[in-house]
Amino acid sequence: MYKATIVIPNINGKGWLKDSIESVYAQTEQNFQLIVVDNGSTDESLEQARSYCSRANFTLIENGTNTGFSHAVNQGIAMAESEYVVLFNNDAFAEPQWLAELIRTAETDPKIFAVQSLMIRHYERELADDAGDYMTWIGFACKDGDGRSVKRYTREKRIFSACGGASLYRKSILEEIGLFDEAFFAYNEDVDLAWRANNAGYKSVLCPAAKCYHICGASTGAVRYNGFKALQNGRNGILVLLKNQPLIMCIVNFLPQLFGYLLKRWRFHRQGYGREWDQGMHEAFDLLKRGALNKRKFRLHDLPHYLKMEVWLIWNFFRYLWYRLVVVKFDLK
Repeated sequence: MYKATIVIPNINGKGWLKDSIESVYAQTEQNFQLIVVDNGSTDESLEQARSYCSRANFTLIENGTNTGFSHAVNQGIAMAESEYVVLFNNDAFAEPQWLAELIRTAETDPKIFAVQSLMIRHYERELADDAGDYMTWIGFACKDGDGRSVKRYTREKRIFSACGGASLYRKSILEEIGLFDEAFFAYNEDVDLAWRANNAGYKSVLCPAAKCYHICGASTGAVRYNGFKALQNGRNGILVLLKNQPLIMCIVNFLPQLFGYLLKRWRFHRQGYGREWDQGMHEAFDLLKRGALNKRKFRLHDLPHYLKMEVWLIWNFFRYLWYRLVVVKFDLK
């Protein structure tokens, strides 16, 4: 049995997939299985992945079409023969101690569900890309550390959510709370998963010693607004909130979260992607009508966790305001 299974979803990653795989094989911790899931690549990256098929610990899954991030990684997780599953973007490159540090952190506490790498901008290595994700009271999912100095991140700490681009997950807890929700296709699926784990009393932590370098937006496009992102955000912005809040939280948070959703809708409409956003919104409502929300049942013994999440959402709203109004405005690193 392997200690960890590393899953790399790929679509048209010819410029970086091979280097990503090589960084995995250069790890000091070698007790791992590597699974690449190809989502219908039409470039040379599929042949690059096939060139590793002779290795004993390598598996390639070829989907033929783009089935989405969630479905692709779920395929890898289903094949995993290990205690831990590590998701790794095809445009990320790990330092040699990366995997060993992720495992070391996970083994300090059985309640740890996910361990987040310190993701660093590949072309600006003094700056962080992602040190964990968080959800705010107005329903915005945000990256912690984006554009801030790497030197700020030296200690392990609890975070709201690990980013699915470079994080370790405990497989036994995945089997308990469910895998990535494939209705999300892409974006917010990792926040949804972590929120479910939080509600069940588990936690995610940042391990700054597990460093990797990320080409920001290489897989999905570095632009802030496009039609694909509009559709995904229009749908997933609704799903992630309704799935993870019990009825009383939905009522208490209705006005701030409605405001946040409408604000994002206005932004995408203003950029010319209103049709795609509204399509995503209708897809979310269609799931609700069909009773396909896949919401975790309310459990009374989880009430303290729900209360903690409510406080966290409100606190994260003020963190977000500080970041947007102070950090970004004054270019603080």
